[in-house]
Parts: sequence; C-alpha cells; structure tokens
Amino acid sequence: MAAANTGSSDKKQTLGDVRARGSSSSISTLTYASDQMGKIKDLEADGYQEKSKSYVVASSYPNNSNPVMKLLTSLDLKVLVPVAGVCALCMLILGFKTDMVVLGIMLACMGMLGFAAYLAQWVLAKDEGTPDMAEVSEAIRDGAEGFFRTQYGTITKMAAALSSLIYVIYMFRPPTPEQQAAGLSRSTLAFLTTLSFLLGSLCSGLSGYVGMWVAVRANVRVAGAARRTAREALQVALRAGGFSGLMVVGMTVLGVTVLFSALYVAFNVGGDGMLDVEDVPLLLVGYGFGASFVALFAQLGGGIYTKAADVGADLVGKVEAGIPEDDPRNPAVIADLVGDNVGDCSARGADLFESIAAEIIAAMILGGSLAKKAGLEDPLPIILFPLVVHTLDLVVSAAGILSVRSTAAPARQQAVEDPYSVMKQGYSVSISLAVIGLGFATYSMLEVPSAPGCWLHFYCCGLVGIVTAYSFVWITQYYTDYKYRPVRAIAEASTTGHGTNIIAGVALGLESTAAPVVVISAAVCSAYWLGQSSGIVDKAGNEIGGLFGTAVATMGMLSTAAYVLSMDVFGPIADNAGGIVEMSQQPEHVREITDLLDAVGNTTKATTKGYAIGSAALAAFLLFSAYMDEVTSFTGKPFTQVDIAVPEVWIGGLLGSMLVYLFSAYACSAVGRSAQAVVNEVRDQFLQRPGIMTYQEKPDYARCVSIVAASALREMIKPGCLAVGAPCLIGVTFRLLGHFTGQTLLGARVVASMLMFATVSGILMALFLNNAGGAWDNAKKYVETGAFGGKGSEAHKASITGDTVGDPFKDTAGPSLHVLIKMLATITLVMAPLFLD
Repeated sequence: MAAANTGSSDKKQTLGDVRARGSSSSISTLTYASDQMGKIKDLEADGYQEKSKSYVVASSYPNNSNPVMKLLTSLDLKVLVPVAGVCALCMLILGFKTDMVVLGIMLACMGMLGFAAYLAQWVLAKDEGTPDMAEVSEAIRDGAEGFFRTQYGTITKMAAALSSLIYVIYMFRPPTPEQQAAGLSRSTLAFLTTLSFLLGSLCSGLSGYVGMWVAVRANVRVAGAARRTAREALQVALRAGGFSGLMVVGMTVLGVTVLFSALYVAFNVGGDGMLDVEDVPLLLVGYGFGASFVALFAQLGGGIYTKAADVGADLVGKVEAGIPEDDPRNPAVIADLVGDNVGDCSARGADLFESIAAEIIAAMILGGSLAKKAGLEDPLPIILFPLVVHTLDLVVSAAGILSVRSTAAPARQQAVEDPYSVMKQGYSVSISLAVIGLGFATYSMLEVPSAPGCWLHFYCCGLVGIVTAYSFVWITQYYTDYKYRPVRAIAEASTTGHGTNIIAGVALGLESTAAPVVVISAAVCSAYWLGQSSGIVDKAGNEIGGLFGTAVATMGMLSTAAYVLSMDVFGPIADNAGGIVEMSQQPEHVREITDLLDAVGNTTKATTKGYAIGSAALAAFLLFSAYMDEVTSFTGKPFTQVDIAVPEVWIGGLLGSMLVYLFSAYACSAVGRSAQAVVNEVRDQFLQRPGIMTYQEKPDYARCVSIVAASALREMIKPGCLAVGAPCLIGVTFRLLGHFTGQTLLGARVVASMLMFATVSGILMALFLNNAGGAWDNAKKYVETGAFGGKGSEAHKASITGDTVGDPFKDTAGPSLHVLIKMLATITLVMAPLFLD
C-alpha cells in the first residue's frame, strides 16, 4: 500500500515537471496526459489482478477532442450505411456527367474499397489468443487511439487557421487569364482552394486513422496465429497491411476523382462553360497541400512518440537492467508498442496518401499543359491517365496480397521459411500485372493521332518507373538486411566498442546514397528523352513530351504502391505481435516466430522508406515543373529556367539546403529531449520500486505513456511550423527585394531555386538517415541471433547504442523529409500569388 501511495505521489510530481517545462500552448496536451493517467490508475486499482510473471495493463483515454473524428466514430452502422450509400450515388452521378472513364474509375475504387473491407473482416475473424494477450492488445489500442485523437485535434486547429490564411491570400490574388475568361472571381477561387485544402486535410487524416485502426486490432491476431504456424501469422499481418494499403490508395484516387468531377460539372466544362478542361487540375493544388500539411505533422508527432519511447525503453531496459526487449517489467514497453502504431502505421498511411495525391495532381497539371500546347482535340484521356494508373494499382496489389497463402506449396516446405521471400513473391505478382495493365492503359489513353506510336514511348517511360521501384527496393534491402555484407560489417564493428559501431553506421549511410542517386538520375533522363521523342510537338514544331514522360515514370514507380504499403504496415504489426507474446509470457517457439517476423518487418519498413524517397524524388520533380507552369499561367511570361548565377537566386538555393538540415536537427533533438524524460522515468521506477525486477510490483506504464504523448504533441510544432513558414517568408522577402531593385519575378525565381536545392538536399539526407538507421537496427537484430556473443554481450550493448542513434534517423527525421520535400512543392503551388509581382 505504501508503494502505491509513493507511486501516486511520484506520478503527480512527474506531471508537474512536464507542466513546468511546457508552455501555455501545451495546456490541452497536459490536460490529456493528466486525464489518461488518472483513468488508467482507476482501472488498475479496480480491475487489475497480480499474476506471476504476467503484466497486463488496461487503459482508457479521454473523449475525442477532434469534432470531425468524434462525429465519425460516434455514427451508428444503421446511420453510416445509408449515408455512405447516398454519397456513393452522388459520386456516381458526378462521374456519369463527367466521362465514362471517370465513372469506371469510381466504380473500380468502390469495388476495391469493398475488397479492403473483406480483408478487414477476414483478419478480425481470427482469434485473439489468450485473455492475457487480448488485455495487452487492448492497452495498446487505447493508447494509440487516444494519442491519435488528441494529435489530430491539434492538427485540425492548425489546418483551420491555415485555411483562413489561404482564403485571405486568394482574395487578393489575380486570377489567370483563362480563369478570368471563364468568369471565375477571386472569391470563387478563394473558396475552391480553401475547400480543396480542407478536403485534402480530411482525407489525409482519415488515411492515417485507417492505417492505425487495423494495426491495433490485427497485432493480437497475428500473435494468436503465431501459436499455430509462421505462415498463417505472416498472412494475417500482410492482409491487415493490405487493408490499410488498399484503403489509402483507394481514398486518394477517389478523392481526387470526385473533386475533379465536381469542378468539371460545376463549371460546365465542355459545354457552355468558358473554363477549359486543361485548366481544371490547377484548381486541385489545395488538395495536395492539405494532404502534405497533415502528413507532415502526423509523421513528426508519431515519429517523436515512437522513437522517444523506443530509445528510453532500450537504453534503460536492455543496456542498464539487462532485460529482454518488450519485457513486461520495463515501464516504457506499452509506450513503445503504442508508438509503433502512431509512428509507423498512422503516419505512413498519411505519408503515402499525400505522395500519391501530389503525384496525381502534378501529372494532371502537366498533362493538361501538354494537351493545350499540342492542341489536342480531346485532352481528357491524357488528364485522366494518372487516375487510371492508380486504379490499376488497386487491382494488381489486391492480386499480389491474395497470392500469399496461409500454407506453403509442398515443394517449398522447409524448416525455416523466409517471410521476406514470400512477400517478394507477392510483390512480383503485382509488378507483373502492373506491366500488363500499364501497357493496356497507355495504348488506350495516350495514343495521339498526330503522333502515331507515341503510346509506346510513354509505356516505356512507365516501365522505367517500375524498374526504378524494384531497384530501390533491392538497394535498400542490400544496405539494411543483415543477410548482406554492409549490416554484418556494422555488427562486427560492434565487437570493438560503441564508437566503432557508430562510425561504421555513419559510413554505411553515406555510402548508401550513391546507388539510389544513380538510379534516379538514369530514370529521369531516360523517361524525359523517351517522352521527348514521342513525336508530340507544339504549334511551333518543338518536341514537348519530355516532362510528361517523367510523370508517367513516376506513375509506373507508384503503380504497386498499395502492395508496398501493405509490406510497410506488416512491420509494426509484427513488432506489436512480438511484444504481446513477450508480455503475455507465451512459449518460446511462439516468440521465435514473432521475432522472425519482426526482423523481416524491419527490412520491409526500410525498403518502403527507400521506395518512398525514390517516388518522392520523381514526384518533387513533377511538382517543380508544375510550379513553373503555374507561374507562367499567372504572369503570361515564359518561366522555364532558373539562373543560379544571379546572387539572390543562389542564396535562395542555399537557404533551401539549410532548411533541410535545420528541419532534421529539430526533429532529432525533439526525440532526444523526449527520450531523456523517458529514461529518467524508467530509472526512477526501477529505483523506487525494486520489486519490479522480481515481478512483485507492477510498473506504472501510464506514466511513460503520458510523458511521451505530452512531449510528442509539444515537440512536433517547431519543425512543422519551420517547414510551412520558411518558403512563404523567403518568397515574400525576395519579392519585396525585387520590387525595390527592379528585378522582375525575383520572388518566384528565388522560391524555385529554394525548391530545387531543398529537393536535392532532402533526397540525399533522407537516404542517409533511413538507410543508416535501418542498418543499425538490423545489426542489433543480427547480434541478437547469436552472432558475436549474442544477447548480453559487449557487442550487443554497442549495437543497442547504434540502434538508439538510428531510431530518430529512420523513424522521425528521415520519413518526415519525404513529406517535407513534397510539401515545399505543394505549398509553393498554393502560395504562388505571394511570390509574384
């Protein structure tokens, strides 16, 4: 009883320390932390029963502070189904009034969303294992959903404030000549851009929720399946990831399609309306910016949460206390498992959503520009082509997911089956079907009468993108999987100490940037010249298909995005399953299965990050081209080159590069500060409650959860505001400088330079951070298999140090840079009026 009283006193003192370190803007965050701690304490007092060597925690979180999410989660199925049916009918009517291709896209998306629902039902029908396993899973689920609600409540408020700013800016922005001719007023454009921004933000948030929703329910079912066979556990985890992947891609395509159709019908494009169909995609840029805005804060907040908890749990639990990973005696273990969901599942769903949305919108803008310059009679097929490709993505990815069976073929039965090889077989199925589908789509939609055979050039561009995607997956696997030399070299370096481990990891990260850059360079050049030689020319006879060729290559790279996201979500689900098995004290053979899946999950997460940065690089190139086209549309002056020999333009590039490094520093330091609080808390609990190590006292998991949650929500603001505010500040400053020095379009040129240099620096930095962090993590896993002394050895302790250094690299700063380089491009598209004379 005395120990309980002491714990209660310490709990209040810790919350006071957090409050003292916070600012007035953190009041709601601290209230959330206080409420959750109190509720968990009450539940523990009322319902917890001590069990020998088995620690479970029940948890509860405050009601949703986000009104949108509160409304969605409070709807009854009897209400939700009819509402969804009415919405679907309205969408189909819009599609029918736009074009039969649009109607087909909508029907296909709805069908694949239905298939995703089937996958969810299939996963949820699996058993949850033992009652202890279910209790641990419930604690993780409550923790993840509670943090998600509070985090997105904060993001909602920021998005609402930014949408007001966008509306004000567009009220003072002159329309393009085409928009003026169509009779679009400033108030109409302001309303449309603001609405599309809010719609993109909402859909991005829903994508994040979908990714997390299935993960926190599938983890215990994977753990339950692991009690039977490794292949069944693999299939459950992959299908759970498949639900997330199909839902995210399906919502992305459906959202852009519905918005395009609504604008098409509202302005009577192709009828008596004056707005040309080629100009409609420019009205969608707000959607991409909204998706990027939410994804950035989701990735930052989730990444800070998951890595602060992970670092704190590892440094004190593994290194100082010498207890295994996910040991129930570790006070930070629940926070660590919650972090896997909010950092890897929720954030990655929002990340991929904005990647695809940005790529689709940029490709539609470039397609419209190409159709206008070439004078095509029917520009709609080339504009709708990106939507068709990503609809095919849903179909081929579904086929790949279904190809992974619950039992191996008799000829392939072996003692230990490599789960990664099984998933790559499914990926090969998806890629093979994508090659066929892409050929059919290009032949049907990109054949131009004035340029016979041009579809074949664009088909080859798509193949370049598919080869690039596969190359990125293979390169990342080589540098992050312990089956290959680079990771084993880090493990070997751990035998001589912590310092040599760090040196080896940094060197690997730097080396790993070379091959991807060569691949990206070859892909961009090949796709550009294939498109340029397609035979499509403007009225002056100049070849103009190059940029659209790179757009098709980007589509090809993302043509299996849903399956890749499935493999990515597989990772944290498998990690959680391992934690549930460890905390519920399951037999050793079950833990061996989940350890194998967890190790593979580290590789799939790393390869997905490599895939994401590769697609981000190509998408950023498209968005940069779209920005230059937009400036041309607004000013009526050609804007095709950026001269970095102009001092101000060169300075803009320097500032863009600096932005990447400063953003990364803010993200890493945020994890460091949050992790320090967790380390101190875990040490205090071990010191004040010695019975924890002998299973006589239960750790206070809630305190670590609340500390990490409060810190993550507070720390995500600074780097996020830097990313949003810096481009606007740079553009406005140099616009004013250009006004006083007589340099036309200086603001637009400096922003273009900033965007160019930030993209290049961001790609390299993200590759370094992702691959170094993934390699450090798997070097630790390799040592834990028994290499170089195994668990508890000095090499193991050194490898844990490397892993903790790499944690903020690969799961916070690196993935956030994927979003940053695309958000910089979308924010310049939306805020372009600020930079123009």
